[in-house]
Amino acid sequence: MLSFNKTTRAMWRVRVRGASWIAGPVLCAALLASAGVAQQPDSAGPVHQMHAMHRRARPEDRVKVLAESLHLNDAQQVAVTKILEERQQETLRIRRDPSISGSDRLTQFRALQDRTMLRIRAVLNDEQRKKYDPFAARRVEPAPQQRSVEDWIKATTPH
Repeated sequence: MLSFNKTTRAMWRVRVRGASWIAGPVLCAALLASAGVAQQPDSAGPVHQMHAMHRRARPEDRVKVLAESLHLNDAQQVAVTKILEERQQETLRIRRDPSISGSDRLTQFRALQDRTMLRIRAVLNDEQRKKYDPFAARRVEPAPQQRSVEDWIKATTPH
């Protein structure tokens, strides 16, 4: 049996008491959350829901969106589906290749994205090309009064 002197016992009580104000609410929240999940047998559970939220769109889903927004005909839909499936395979190859460094991997992903856009644009007619702009988000400039993270760091860091 372990024996503690008075100082060790006092330190242990302080640690336990100090941690209890954090551990108590956390444990209660964890128990309530697990009870809520247990009450819903139909629920996929928090882990599966989180994966579903972060899952990438399948090529077929992306083609449906493009077909609706660009009014693609059947032949265009088949061609775009093939292009997006090839992009998906190439993405997996780049992601799984251990010989590619992080910066090279990023460069290859961007080049693949650019090639994919050009291949899709080649399938579209003139009116559809005017509407198709997958990289519009890259060109969005921040508002002039919007501060960056660097500005915030400079403002909050003591000099």
